[in-house]
Amino acid sequence: MRPNATIAPVVLADAAAVAERVAALLLADRLRPTLPLGLATGRTMEPVYATLARRLGRLEPALAAQVRQGWSSFNLDEYVGLGPQDPASFAATMGRQLVEPLGLDPERVRLPDGRAGDPGAEARRYGAAVSAAGGIGLQVLGLGLNGHVGFNEPPADAAVVCRCVALSAPTRRQNAGAFGGDPNAVPRRAITPGMAEILAARRVLLVVTGGAKAAILRRALGEPPTPELPASWLQRHPALTVIADAEAMG
Repeated sequence: MRPNATIAPVVLADAAAVAERVAALLLADRLRPTLPLGLATGRTMEPVYATLARRLGRLEPALAAQVRQGWSSFNLDEYVGLGPQDPASFAATMGRQLVEPLGLDPERVRLPDGRAGDPGAEARRYGAAVSAAGGIGLQVLGLGLNGHVGFNEPPADAAVVCRCVALSAPTRRQNAGAFGGDPNAVPRRAITPGMAEILAARRVLLVVTGGAKAAILRRALGEPPTPELPASWLQRHPALTVIADAEAMG
């Protein structure tokens, strides 16, 4: 994989403009589907999915049906111990934010099974399912404050594959909002595709909004790739697009 020598982020005015641009890209991808989408959850993606639902609702019925029929996606992660019935799980989140508003078949929006008895075996099964589907066409990513993508916490080498990981204290603090604001209530482990699966995607779209992400985005794009900053491996992807708002660009 050759280095992406010049990364010129697409900089838009605000998070709403970012959501419009990313939703348009997702819709265009599903109107001409090839490989599955790779999807993320989190605060950055909430307005993206809301905008996607609005855009789908404005399409001609035949085109909207085409999007729904052609939908195929794999989510990046799920908390160990949580299932779709738990409102804080990513499965439930995707149900609220994507499946229901877009009228999708839930079977087409796939996530790891957080309630699996053997999380390690479930991670291997999920990684194999991604491979069996041909891999990911367009992988959408958010950016963690400690430089993680998916739940690839530092340190994470470029070759790590789908696995069960321990979540860091910063990540649990960042995700505490879905758990009543209590970081101790956030599950301590999650299943996540690795950097290997992410970097194997045909295209990668990194979406970053807000001033709190400015410093880590600058490092991820400007410092030499290192396991201590997992997002920095994205520099090596030949088809990386970064879409950020003005605040995230500092």
